[in-house]
Amino acid sequence: MAADKIIVFFDLETTGLDTAVCDIIQLAAVYRGRVFNEHTLPRRALTTSATQVTGFRVESDGLWCHGDRVMTIPLADLLTSFLAFLRSFRCPVVLAAHNAKRFDAPVLTRVLRQYSLLQEFQQVVSGFLDTFLLSKNLYRGLPGYSQQFLVSYFLGRSYNAHNAEDDAKMLQELYEAWTPGEMDVLRATFSANSLYFY
Repeated sequence: MAADKIIVFFDLETTGLDTAVCDIIQLAAVYRGRVFNEHTLPRRALTTSATQVTGFRVESDGLWCHGDRVMTIPLADLLTSFLAFLRSFRCPVVLAAHNAKRFDAPVLTRVLRQYSLLQEFQQVVSGFLDTFLLSKNLYRGLPGYSQQFLVSYFLGRSYNAHNAEDDAKMLQELYEAWTPGEMDVLRATFSANSLYFY
């Protein structure tokens, strides 16, 4: 991975943790000062634990989060807008998420496939970086590897976890604090192709 590779940090909030069926509610991504953040109304009901963790709930009049109405756009528009955001960089980019391999990447690629957008996605994204795997490789023996723990441990801060935009911004700060070497990054990076048939 070249040193000048553009790494875009992203996060999803979803209706649950089953990567085969959960719906996206929020997708956010950051690269330095540039931010993408959109919400969409899910078709699938949120699990009780997802509602407790994220604060999202769906009512007859739309999507709410912690008592505030949230503006939404159709999922197809969210996906095409996200691709446009990614295309605005010198491509291809790497998408980084905490636990990307087990959650964010499989969910995102499944939904892109459903909307026939995978080929377009492949043209702008070369792969995924899993910062959970990266942190375990860089810092063996920590008492935890959740993003909230790592932000507290390395940055001495707490933040609004389970809001995709805040998660993505804090992940970018964590990564910059770690300044990992190229080989460490490569070991935690995987091809988008490896997920297309999940």
